[in-house]
Amino acid sequence: MKTIYLDYNATTPIAPSAIQAMLPFLSEHFGNPSSNHSLGRACQEAIEDARCKVAMLIGADPDEVFFTSGGTESNNLAIQGAMLLNSPPMDGHLIVSAIEHPAVSEPARHLQRMGFEVTVVPCDGQGQVPPEEVLTAIRPDTRLVSVMHANNETGVIQPLSEIAQICQDHEVPLHCDAAQTVGKIPTDVDELGVDMLTLAGHKLYAPKGVGALYIRRGVRIEPVLRGAGHESGLRPGTENVPYLVALGHVAALASNQLDEATRQMLRLRDQLYEQLSAAIGTGLQINGAAAPRLPNTLSVRFPEVAGADLLARIPELCVSTGSACHSGQVSMSPTLRAMGLTVAQARGTVRLSVGWYTTEDELQRAANLLIGAWEALV
Repeated sequence: MKTIYLDYNATTPIAPSAIQAMLPFLSEHFGNPSSNHSLGRACQEAIEDARCKVAMLIGADPDEVFFTSGGTESNNLAIQGAMLLNSPPMDGHLIVSAIEHPAVSEPARHLQRMGFEVTVVPCDGQGQVPPEEVLTAIRPDTRLVSVMHANNETGVIQPLSEIAQICQDHEVPLHCDAAQTVGKIPTDVDELGVDMLTLAGHKLYAPKGVGALYIRRGVRIEPVLRGAGHESGLRPGTENVPYLVALGHVAALASNQLDEATRQMLRLRDQLYEQLSAAIGTGLQINGAAAPRLPNTLSVRFPEVAGADLLARIPELCVSTGSACHSGQVSMSPTLRAMGLTVAQARGTVRLSVGWYTTEDELQRAANLLIGAWEALV
């Protein structure tokens, strides 16, 4: 029973060439990048090379890229760092959207418990955050707006440029969690108009445990961690050189093949939907169908079945569902709830996400397995 992996939005395999790029820094190039000798300098040069490659991928300058342990740390650094600047007192206002990843929504809740005010702006039925909702929520004491670039569950892309213009008009910085978009679609910080942007290595064919935060020159935030002066004092701790080398390597890969990879993933995604729809019919619905979506993401509602039951019949297929069941109770994802889906619709939701290494044969097998499982349940 050969595994079919269609869960690239959850994590990606490490690119084979990235593994090869890492290997020297797991053996002979083991120096501390802060050391002023040949082994240390070799590692420091490798870090700066990686920084340049990440900056190129997102249209930034290298000195605007700060390395972290991943998307969660980058989000916490951006959000808490912006809100805690010049605090105490613990006052000020934060705006986040209702569809954010827990790496954004949980720091917002933590800040709220500390005394900051938080507004959660809604999305529409397609999963997009209307810019006018952000405009309505902005106040004189708003310190930061944080809206993701594309949703991890539905793949729906947010109107960030319009939101950015509103933020600029009110002189409020905008942070964007772009973990799901970097390497899948163009993610240029100037075109988006964002002041801070999060990326996560393991969504981009690098190892888990490495990421970066873009901070536009002139934007000030408070460090969350305290220690030595690494990353211009914003992220102390001896750098994870092998993983940073891998992150820079895959950033260069993504820069060089973005258009081709986007076209290939879009073709595979649409091919998968067409095969499923041809067998299941109009009852198969796409979440966020009328909104722009990531080229690799297909979030669909299977009629009259629970996604968990569907997947239980196909152990070789690695995908995600839109709800979880605990002690007989269905827990709907916050994103699907914010979109206004019913419990039944959320129960039937399955997210399929393709990637660089997905093959047509895998898609054909996956479609046949899903169709067979659905027919057996209805």
